[in-house]
Amino acid sequence: MSSFAEMANGDWLPVVFIGLMGLAVIVYAILDGYDLGVGILLPMDAADERQRDTMIASIGPFWDANETWLVLAIGLLLIAFPVAHSIVLTNLYLPAAIMLIGLIMRGVAFDFRAKAAVDHKLAWDRTFKLGSLLTSLTQGYMLGQYVMGFDSSWPAQVFCALSAVGVTAAYTYIGGAWLIMKTEDALQGRAIRWTRRAGRAAFVGVVAVSAVNPLVNPGVFDRWFTFPLVMFVLLVPILCFFAFAANEILLRRLPKVDDRHCWIPFVNVLLVFLLCFAGLAFSFYPEIVPGQLTIWEAASARESLQFILVGAVIVVPVILLYTALSYRVFRGKATELHYH
Repeated sequence: MSSFAEMANGDWLPVVFIGLMGLAVIVYAILDGYDLGVGILLPMDAADERQRDTMIASIGPFWDANETWLVLAIGLLLIAFPVAHSIVLTNLYLPAAIMLIGLIMRGVAFDFRAKAAVDHKLAWDRTFKLGSLLTSLTQGYMLGQYVMGFDSSWPAQVFCALSAVGVTAAYTYIGGAWLIMKTEDALQGRAIRWTRRAGRAAFVGVVAVSAVNPLVNPGVFDRWFTFPLVMFVLLVPILCFFAFAANEILLRRLPKVDDRHCWIPFVNVLLVFLLCFAGLAFSFYPEIVPGQLTIWEAASARESLQFILVGAVIVVPVILLYTALSYRVFRGKATELHYH
């Protein structure tokens, strides 16, 4: 039965919850993506300690709260789509465990770098960097596994490795753009160079994944290249290309007098993330497990969804308001890091 027929029959609650889950996933990818990127970019020379402090200060008020969106996304998957949760987590148990190890490394290192002896501070910074890299790679691998329908063949594993590198490059890209917006002087100059290199790597990754996905998923190919829909949906990759190109041109001209336009690279990368997510959602909706389950087949009972919708209507706006407030309070350039 088509998705329109399902909705016509009143089964609109799964659509609401997949929308909320999609919101949580894309907000997480953007917000935790940039702070993972900052962690990956931490320079490890002993002489770079002050720059590392400033980089950590730029994400300090936000990084822990950013992970709230990951918890929300997994919670919605568990409660609203328990069958899909079982399939996804069963197949991704090992990489999910490795991802959690990376997140724990980041959390421990963030606190201990402030409390450890001076001689050990660099070691904790390296732990933070390693945890960020491990988390990014495993998230990219899990995305590849999801797209491939949890196939374990070697071509699928190659695609998953490509996805892991691509997601890591994308996080580095948005992390560099964040640093351009939040830092000044020599560190901002380094961030501009980092962002240009990461942007080129991310562009190659997006092109590669976009080319492979329709080839390995015939349904995705038919959805993207069916006339006349193709004339509209191809705007997504076209706009994505222009966002990459605009950033490449702008980054060559930064920094400008009075730090003008320092926020534009981050907005452009934000647009890239939104377009990539829109393309992924278009490729698979209404399937929640590619090739196996639709959102209606995986959804909880209607009464259960109606009950938890009340909580979602309260919780999601509160998280959004808290997030907006925290970014407003801590807007502006990152200042020197102090621990009390």
